[in-house]
Amino acid sequence: MDCFLTLQNQLFEQLNSLWESDDEEILEKIDELLLQEGSNYGLSLNEKANLRKELFRSIRKLDVLQELLEDTSITEIMVNGWDKIFIEREGHLITWNKTFTSSGKLEDVIQQIVARCNRVINTLHPIVDARLENGARVNAVIPPISVDGPILTIRQFPKEAITMKTLLEKQSITKQVLSFLLPLVKARYTILIGGGTGAGKTTFLNALSAYIPKDERIITIEDNAELQIQGIPNLVRLECRMANIEDSQEITTADLLKTALRMRPDRIIVGEVRSEASELLQAVNVGSEGSLSTIHANSCADMVSRLETLVLVHLNMPITAIRRQIVSGFDLFIHLGRLRDKSRKVLEISELDGLKNGEVQLNPIFCYEEEQGLVFKNHLKHTEKLERAGISYETLLCETIL
Repeated sequence: MDCFLTLQNQLFEQLNSLWESDDEEILEKIDELLLQEGSNYGLSLNEKANLRKELFRSIRKLDVLQELLEDTSITEIMVNGWDKIFIEREGHLITWNKTFTSSGKLEDVIQQIVARCNRVINTLHPIVDARLENGARVNAVIPPISVDGPILTIRQFPKEAITMKTLLEKQSITKQVLSFLLPLVKARYTILIGGGTGAGKTTFLNALSAYIPKDERIITIEDNAELQIQGIPNLVRLECRMANIEDSQEITTADLLKTALRMRPDRIIVGEVRSEASELLQAVNVGSEGSLSTIHANSCADMVSRLETLVLVHLNMPITAIRRQIVSGFDLFIHLGRLRDKSRKVLEISELDGLKNGEVQLNPIFCYEEEQGLVFKNHLKHTEKLERAGISYETLLCETIL
């Protein structure tokens, strides 16, 4: 470590000249330093090679995090201050044995990430969401909001989109349920996918979207672009923008939803429903059938409550009017969750079945039972869209449930 810090300090002393240098020039400088100083520390060839890589990462990449970002088995990186780094691999949290050299170095890495996304983080704006070039989602919080120093959380996504085949192999879904869902996607059923943090909502949405007919025009709307929609030629991807220090206009999900409706969409895919729930309800009630979205919720029933709450926060509407829009706009709720063994599974699929005594009614189609897995409970009641798409519900049942 002493050797690393000594060489790193020498490189930082020349940072002004190195900043505009290309990668090869920086690596040449590192090699010169290792040649000059390596013998003083009795370094082996393997140790020199590792030190060369770490020094380069500290200058050009994201320092000690670069190694983790290059590891495709890691899904989450949690930096709780410069000297505490945790990672999630295969659903399990473990402590990583490396740290930043100082709180200042961690702050430099955060500023580097934020600057690349044309965003700003400082004491006036101490919280920021951003993304890396590889699509990883980043959340950063700095003092005075974070008491113990800068906090950085990075959610990594696979380089190649996870398919339904992969989810079947992981037993996140069954063949019967998949055979039931896919015709509904093709028939333009509007679907909301819910679950807690890390339940796999975005992954499931990506996999489900692969079955949208290829001749449709799809518009995606996200806070930070994460979706990996595959095989759709007529695809428009929109991303929100935070206001920055130059007072550039903030572009919200609500703004993008309004714009999307003017872009002749066949379907609108919203990465996550938050405060813009009222705009999404309007979008799915004015002809954008077959749209897909995700929401944080603990069950299908909770998804109804979350939508109601998010709309009420921004609009002074009668609750009955909101509920009418929910049952009119959405056809199906899918709830995902994580089990005790850290596996992610579909836990419930419910159809929205109108209002009764002013309350939204859910018709559970499949429910997860610990001993049996996903179990068929009730028939789909509203089959009009299937019929319009030329799909027989009876045939669908034969291929799935019966």
